[in-house]
Amino acid sequence: MLRRRKRSSRGPRPQPFAAAAAPAVPAAAAPRTRRRAREGAPVPTELKLDRAQAEEVVLVTGFEPFGGEKANPSWEVCRQLPARIAGLRVEKCLVPCEFRRSIQVVAEAIERLHPVLVVSVGQAGGRSRLGVERVAINVDDARIPDNGGAQPIDEMIAANGPPAYFSTLPVKAMAAAIRAAGVPAEVSNTAGTYVCNHLMYGVLHYLAASGGRARAGFIHVPFSERQALDKPNTPAMSLDTMVKGVAAAIAAAQAHRHDLKVSEGTLD
Repeated sequence: MLRRRKRSSRGPRPQPFAAAAAPAVPAAAAPRTRRRAREGAPVPTELKLDRAQAEEVVLVTGFEPFGGEKANPSWEVCRQLPARIAGLRVEKCLVPCEFRRSIQVVAEAIERLHPVLVVSVGQAGGRSRLGVERVAINVDDARIPDNGGAQPIDEMIAANGPPAYFSTLPVKAMAAAIRAAGVPAEVSNTAGTYVCNHLMYGVLHYLAASGGRARAGFIHVPFSERQALDKPNTPAMSLDTMVKGVAAAIAAAQAHRHDLKVSEGTLD
């Protein structure tokens, strides 16, 4: 008498921050496609889509406006980036300026798109140059509420996480490339304690916990020139200049698996 094989009791891999997993492409799809091509048979549409989805992707994220501003240059920069940079397809994701939910939105985009690079961009009003962030710390300490009304103070982002994560992007090579493009830039050693730091830490923690292959980091941009019209003596930068700088940074991140061994330190 034949016995039924017991089904495995093992469920799907748990996803940190409740990210939705994308369906996997069947392993046999690629060989079937090659065989059909040799035989001259038409390739099914769904397999053509699988091939397109296999293209390497950089996921670039920007935030919605917050703190009473009508626009956020981080998202405006994302919107104006070209469709391809350094051979990578550019996918863009608008992120809510909210603790916790910002991580969930980006984690879901990572699961859907399987990028090789994740470059998050945020506004740092008062800075005069692009800041390529070196480190994110495991603390939320909000000076103002986020767009959902939350204002965590001295709270850990991940209770089981390390005190900090370093960017897995080549931050010095990126800063050098931005400057080579004619845009002021620096390696920054603080991403703050608001939603920008929260997202940078959360994405790196998610990738570490889930075994993701993507390298990830964060870039801060100044106020746009339009934002600074009612802010006398406040540094600002044109959107075109910021777009040029972020595009150069992405190209450098793709080109450099290992960072430059040059000094980008500060005395304070």
